[in-house]
Amino acid sequence: MKHTLLILVENQPGELARVVGLFGARGFNIESLTVAETLDPEVSRITLVTRGDDSEIAHITRLLDNQIRIISAVDMQKIQHVEREMALINVGAGMGPARQEALDLVNVFRAKVVDISRDGLIIEATGDWSKVSALIELLRPLGIREIARTGTLAIARLRNQANAELAASEAEAVGAEVSAGV
Repeated sequence: MKHTLLILVENQPGELARVVGLFGARGFNIESLTVAETLDPEVSRITLVTRGDDSEIAHITRLLDNQIRIISAVDMQKIQHVEREMALINVGAGMGPARQEALDLVNVFRAKVVDISRDGLIIEATGDWSKVSALIELLRPLGIREIARTGTLAIARLRNQANAELAASEAEAVGAEVSAGV
C-alpha cells in the first residue's frame, strides 16, 4: 500500500541523506521525495512516498521519530489530507490536429500551456498523482519529448481535529527548537 510520510527535520547538511539512507537500509523504495524549508528556516519539511503494509510503515515512522535532528514523522494516511503533484510536459504537437487534441486535453484536465512554439508546447499539470499520470498517458501518442515531475506534496486538511493536533505538535516542536537556540 502506498503511504505519504511527512517528516520534519532540522535544516542541516546531511539530514536528507540520513533519512534516505534509513529507508534504503531497510529495503524501502522511495517513489517520490520533495524537500523544502518550512516557515522556520531552521526546519525542513520532507514529503516522501513509499510502499509497505501498515505495520512496516509504523515501524519505519517510529525509527524516524527516534533519530536525533528529526522533529517528527507522520504517516499522512492516518489523517485527512490533500496531496498534489505538478508536472511540466514537453509535447511535440505541431500545428494541426495533434495540437488541437493537446489543447483539448489541457482544457479537460484544467492544465495550462506555459510555453508554445511552431513544433510543440509545454503543459503544466497540477493535481493528485493519478490525474497527472492520466494526462501524461493521454498525451503519449502525441509525442512527449520530456517530462519533469515535482513529486507528491501533502498537507493536512483544515477541518480535521487530528490535523489541528498535528499542527500544534509541529508548532510546539518548531517553538522548542527556536527557544533552545538550535
